Amino acid sequence: MSAPPAAEASPAPPWRDALKVYLEPATLRMLALGFSAGLPLLLVLGTLSFRLREAGVDRATIGYLSWVGLAYGFKWAWAPLVDRLPIPPLTTLLGRRRGWLLLAQMVVIAGLVGMASNDPRDGLPPLVWCALLVAFGSATQDIALDAFRIESAATRKQAALAAAYQTGYRLAMIWAGAGVLWIAAWAEITGAAGYQNGAWKTAYLVMAASMAVGVITVLLSPEPVRVALPAPKNATAWLREVLVEPFADFIRRYRWQAALILSLIAIYRISDVVMGIMANPFYVDMGFTKDEVATVSKIYGVVMTLAGAFVGGVLSVRLGVMRVLMLGAVLSAASNLLFAGLASRGHDVTALVLVVSADNLAGGIASAAFIAYLSSLTNISYSATQYALFSSLMLLLPKFIAGYSGVFVDAYGYKAFFVGTAALGLPVLVLVALAARARNRSTTPSGQGSQMAP
Repeated sequence: MSAPPAAEASPAPPWRDALKVYLEPATLRMLALGFSAGLPLLLVLGTLSFRLREAGVDRATIGYLSWVGLAYGFKWAWAPLVDRLPIPPLTTLLGRRRGWLLLAQMVVIAGLVGMASNDPRDGLPPLVWCALLVAFGSATQDIALDAFRIESAATRKQAALAAAYQTGYRLAMIWAGAGVLWIAAWAEITGAAGYQNGAWKTAYLVMAASMAVGVITVLLSPEPVRVALPAPKNATAWLREVLVEPFADFIRRYRWQAALILSLIAIYRISDVVMGIMANPFYVDMGFTKDEVATVSKIYGVVMTLAGAFVGGVLSVRLGVMRVLMLGAVLSAASNLLFAGLASRGHDVTALVLVVSADNLAGGIASAAFIAYLSSLTNISYSATQYALFSSLMLLLPKFIAGYSGVFVDAYGYKAFFVGTAALGLPVLVLVALAARARNRSTTPSGQGSQMAP
């Protein structure tokens, strides 16, 4: 039986109180840690696809290489270890959550340095292995960071923390998107034509150094109060507690609704994720320069995402998560149709500004509400494992389908591809409506300790 938040039915708080939460220390910490989480993603997916396309790698191969992102889809497999396993001496010095955060950040930095040192024209395997290392470290950071966020503030503040996280995340995407393109353009040798790997090496090394934002924040942040858990009697009991109980707890609490909830999570962001893999190859093929893509896609677009995350967080506090979840689903699917129109216009910077701005505003609203929704489903005793399951499931099917995006574009063109990704969002609307109805009809079970969003 599900546990809907009591706040959905209670009177909405004043707007002033809803806004004040953004100035609290826990919220500001999530801003910086969100930056650390957002930095690696584009560097192994979006920005990397621009780099590979410029180096002459074909679209089909770029699509298949997006499967590097499946590391995020399987992070639930090692999330129980992050939830329970200590890391000597980091756990002793920093605590359970911060110790894992710092270790994950070091892995990301090592992988980025490796990506900087390899030229895709000399062979893709070394670069791909380094990208996998970044993805693994980034996914592990996400596991620990999601648990850190959920445990750092009360339930009613989770939407605001999610919005702050998204803001930091999108600021990192400006830097990992626009910043890396600007740095690569600046580092190019004047007058030299074609792909210049030295420029990309400089850019990726700067990105590795930028992870210091997250490292410093982890070192200066307090460790969340640890939830007291009973000591296991033996190794079998420990394995059950670590590997089985987090998933069994979710099924016990939600019963038949678990299938509906998991189905919604699995496809909620499918339109955005599948479309995003081909976005940068699309910009290259339409003739947009690095500076144009950096300015429009990674500045205007990300600023609009920040606005969307802020609006989504405030609306979730004021109106409830489920209403904003539906709004985000509608806007995300519809915005992909704008890219289909852009594909017919070719190199039109003004149209690019409008399309990217609208798409990212929709994505920001959807993301803030979705993160708050996922947070509401977790039990505080298993926050890292359960949230990792949800966020992994969110990416698994979309990332797999996205691997064939380059093949689809080669066969049918960009316009048909963008229309198809918009159509993928239609089933999401049905599932959100069903989940909202089930959530409204259920009552809060006693003694479950479920962490609920406002």
